[in-house]
Amino acid sequence: MSKHLLTILLLAALFVWFGSDVSGPKAAYGESCLSQGEARQAVQRGDAISLSAIRGSLAEGEVVSAQLCMAGNRLVYVVNVLGDGGEVKRVRVDARSGAVVGR
Repeated sequence: MSKHLLTILLLAALFVWFGSDVSGPKAAYGESCLSQGEARQAVQRGDAISLSAIRGSLAEGEVVSAQLCMAGNRLVYVVNVLGDGGEVKRVRVDARSGAVVGR
């Protein structure tokens, strides 16, 4: 594959990912994700447990990213986990209980 074609494909992928109104976890689950400040406030109010508490309950691998989002009428963490085989999996965790609610 030529460098030119690879560059075009990369730019197209970036445009699709960042250029649309719906991106990242929101696109995958129809959720509205909170900013870092809003997530911090939710934890301080007791609406969600801390991300560090959730990391311990995910024995599947290493957490590479996470975001606190609204799913319907509840808060969930959308967590990307790197497994032993190098595969990244997206896991949804209830933000109040820490229970895994979706994979």
